[in-house]
Amino acid sequence: MRFLIISVIILLVVGPMGVYVHRRASRLLGLGPRARRALSFLLAAGLIAMTLSRLGRGALPDGVLRAMGLGGSTISLAVLISAVLLAVVDLGRLIARLGRAALARAAAAPRAADLAGRPADAAAREEGGAAGEPVAPAIPPAAPPSAPPALPRRAFLANGAAGSAFLIGGGSAVYGALVGRHDYVIEEIAIPIPGLPRSLDGFSIVQLSDIHLGLFVGEPEMRAAEDLVRKARGDLIVMTGDLIDFDPRYAEHLGRLTRRLGPLAREGVAAIPGNHDHFAGIDATIDALERGGAHVLQNRGRVIGGAGGAFALLGVDDVWARRRVPGGGPDLGRALADVPRDLPRVLLCHNPVFFPEAAGEVALQISGHTHGGQVNLVVRPADVVLPHGYVAGLYQRGSAHLYINRGFGTAGPPARIGAPPEVSRIVLVAA
Repeated sequence: MRFLIISVIILLVVGPMGVYVHRRASRLLGLGPRARRALSFLLAAGLIAMTLSRLGRGALPDGVLRAMGLGGSTISLAVLISAVLLAVVDLGRLIARLGRAALARAAAAPRAADLAGRPADAAAREEGGAAGEPVAPAIPPAAPPSAPPALPRRAFLANGAAGSAFLIGGGSAVYGALVGRHDYVIEEIAIPIPGLPRSLDGFSIVQLSDIHLGLFVGEPEMRAAEDLVRKARGDLIVMTGDLIDFDPRYAEHLGRLTRRLGPLAREGVAAIPGNHDHFAGIDATIDALERGGAHVLQNRGRVIGGAGGAFALLGVDDVWARRRVPGGGPDLGRALADVPRDLPRVLLCHNPVFFPEAAGEVALQISGHTHGGQVNLVVRPADVVLPHGYVAGLYQRGSAHLYINRGFGTAGPPARIGAPPEVSRIVLVAA
């Protein structure tokens, strides 16, 4: 039901944008009736294929659904980006037109006032002859040989801008789907932790977040994640939620990936759930993690280190669980009860929106959820949309730090533009 509602919302948003893009493309390219119908079919098919790929699980093979989803989402994303860029172009044209009209009125006003203040015969002579004197009709010059009319400069520039919008929209959508979502990087950052023992100075945490195992993230992506984690060479691996997209059938993949990651760090794997893990089925997610050997920190704490020095690793449930589970959601106090009070604290919390609540209790919060905006063309809209502007990278509140991983997989359209998927290597530094 949740995905049906989301699909209806998508149809209501992308559908009108598709109509707008269709009209602008038809006008720009001078399409005939048959070409217009073909374009209508392509845009509608893309939207329908994207929707059915999400709702048709079990009815069609995964390979078919994956192809439908990838193709349909690419077309719909191209429509979305093109519509936004075209709206900017059309808004600019409207502003320019209104500006020219205002300037023309301003220039005509003194002229009209000057003519109104002169004698009638002078005004008449200036307009074409003395008062009462007949004016000979103008004889039009001979028409030159017929030639195709030249496109006015303004129309040429407007068409060029509209054409660029289509090229950028389509090209960026294809890039994001075929290249951008697999353009993995390892981000490394050092973060000071007050009270961290010198023996743990340089301790490294490798973070894998927002994998979204499902239709578009399978075995090839799991192998890529394993290789990147191995290259990052961490002392501890943390998985910070949204590990399954929405289908509990992929819990088996999560268990298999967790088992493969465990031997890559001497402190093993710690994990917390995210909102999509609750959508998919929190019991199936936690069971897969535990069978894979992970320490699941759902409002729990764990001591990392030993007699020579240690810190507290805390984990809380996702904030969206407050809406879905009676008494659910993050409970930092419960997690703190599992560890000694005098240890420095590192918190795993899927959603960075929890940071203002946790900042007074922890030295570092490690989060995901935002995907770094996922689709950022020139600007990053998430900077003004997400609470507190927490989108990606490092933030600070008082003496506490927040690090947000851009995520490994995708949610919604299987594409990334200007937000490459990442595996983070967080180095703890004694402060």
